[in-house]
Amino acid sequence: MMTDPVADLLTYLRNANTVGKKSIHMPASKLKVAVLQILQEEGFIQSFSVEPGTPRSQLKVELRFGPDGESVMRSIDRVSKPGRRVYAKAGNIPPVLRGLGIYVLSTPRGVVSDRTARKINAGGEILCKVC
Repeated sequence: MMTDPVADLLTYLRNANTVGKKSIHMPASKLKVAVLQILQEEGFIQSFSVEPGTPRSQLKVELRFGPDGESVMRSIDRVSKPGRRVYAKAGNIPPVLRGLGIYVLSTPRGVVSDRTARKINAGGEILCKVC
């Protein structure tokens, strides 16, 4: 059985966002922390923290909502999947919703947003699209 930690993270976030939960807990991994760091920097989540534990650390994620309770994150979708990887060069990364959304990429310089990837001129695997 093969697991996909990014797809699990996105499913946790999508489900919690749909029902309006303020915070969620999930198993931690380095890749999940890197993706959550990008989402926090871009303003899609309020905050996150790693809570150490035995046998496994947990992530606590605080979701962000607007003043009237509307979701800041409209959609979050997996682009590159285990069965079909999607790669893009730095010059070929299209903007999401004319700059209102982001792609999260795994590049040789780490996990970055599409804007950062264009600045540092680094392409890579497109992990997910958030808008």
